[in-house]
Amino acid sequence: MTTVRVFRSCPEWEREFPVAAGERTAVTVGNFDGVHLGHQRILQCLVERARGLAATPVAVTFDPHPARLLRPAEAPPLILTLEQRIARLAELGCAAVVVLPFTRELAQLAPEAFVHTILAGCLRARAVVVGANFRFGHQQAGDVHRLRVLGQELGLEVEVVPPVKLRGQTVSSTAIRAAVRAGRVSLAGRLLGRPFALTGTIQPGTGQGRRLVVPTLNLQPEQELLPASGVYATQTLLEGRAYWSATNVGVRPTFDGHRLTVESHLLDFTEELREGNLEVRFYSRLRDEQKFASAAELRAQVLRDIARARRFFLRLERGAALARKYAS
Repeated sequence: MTTVRVFRSCPEWEREFPVAAGERTAVTVGNFDGVHLGHQRILQCLVERARGLAATPVAVTFDPHPARLLRPAEAPPLILTLEQRIARLAELGCAAVVVLPFTRELAQLAPEAFVHTILAGCLRARAVVVGANFRFGHQQAGDVHRLRVLGQELGLEVEVVPPVKLRGQTVSSTAIRAAVRAGRVSLAGRLLGRPFALTGTIQPGTGQGRRLVVPTLNLQPEQELLPASGVYATQTLLEGRAYWSATNVGVRPTFDGHRLTVESHLLDFTEELREGNLEVRFYSRLRDEQKFASAAELRAQVLRDIARARRFFLRLERGAALARKYAS
């Protein structure tokens, strides 16, 4: 991964990353939750603009999400952790990421003050690249028109990137969250430009699944956003290896469970693990979670789910092989 400098506040930027005389930056600003196809287009434009200006490409983001402070009841569950967001921004070409703590003081900053103090002042930006729906400043009073006016006053180039649409749908973090919560993980993956994924650590289970149904690895997710309850065709990454898998997200109603779990049965994997890190990538929803009359009935259905997942991934691999053949 590209080495990225991370600064948790603007003063920290000034203190730890002194801008050399004549050096400038090209800056983008946003929450970037998911770092989806729309964000990727903005970041591509940012890196190109920075290269043309011999400037440093910088992403400015916020922690916590502004809604956590301004509208707590409406705050969305986040697609990525902050560290994952920073890593994705680095992978896409940002040389530095400034994480602004979203406080009452920052929320009350007027649009003019945000541009003068943070963008032109603290970051010494020479160019700013944002999406068409970009809003900033107190009560989101600033928009791209205001940004352009302020940019002209300060000699700051402003580039506005139009929304990305996929099959007629505008790509957004909101649309991705809605798709995931509805179990439409294949749609979420298309909007993200990669499979929706959960990461975290292995959590020891009760052992009922291994004894009565099939062996599974239980994930304790780091992310806030979880898919709708159900069974999914997934890929599980474990200790540097990838396994096709079938994953149940739910409360295990056959065993009268109440706590939400994420359990993955890895195809062609027989080890018993009680610790370690996992990543589960969601490809397709197979069915709703349901309660069965017995563990035997549940096991029979799970075996059908596994067979269906195998068929799904076989088609996926054949499709990928065909695409490589025609691309060569």
